[in-house]
Amino acid sequence: QVQLVESGGGLVQAGGSLRLSCAASGRTFSNYAMGWFRQAPGKEREFVAAIYWSAINTYYADSVKGRFTISGDNAKNTVLLQMNSLKPEDTAVYYCAARRGLAVPDFSRYDYWGQGTQVTVSS
Repeated sequence: QVQLVESGGGLVQAGGSLRLSCAASGRTFSNYAMGWFRQAPGKEREFVAAIYWSAINTYYADSVKGRFTISGDNAKNTVLLQMNSLKPEDTAVYYCAARRGLAVPDFSRYDYWGQGTQVTVSS
């Protein structure tokens, strides 16, 4: 049974930083992509960043390029999302997700999801 558990969310002022962590368990993830998505109240879930561990490729939404960094520790089955220069519009519930294969921005193509962690950025 695949499990994804996010941690690291919280309240931060605009311009600040947070680091989210996703601990994955239940199988070997070497041929999997791990992604971060977010959903704000009243809005659709949107892609943030993804990483394909085997090829160590990364993929970012334009809105977070240059501010967010995704990284993975394959040995520990952990994916991190370092978020810098946070803006109030980054406020959302952030979800970790996994899929077999390459990193893609479409949330419907991810098979496993965590429970989410709240990120709130105050102005």
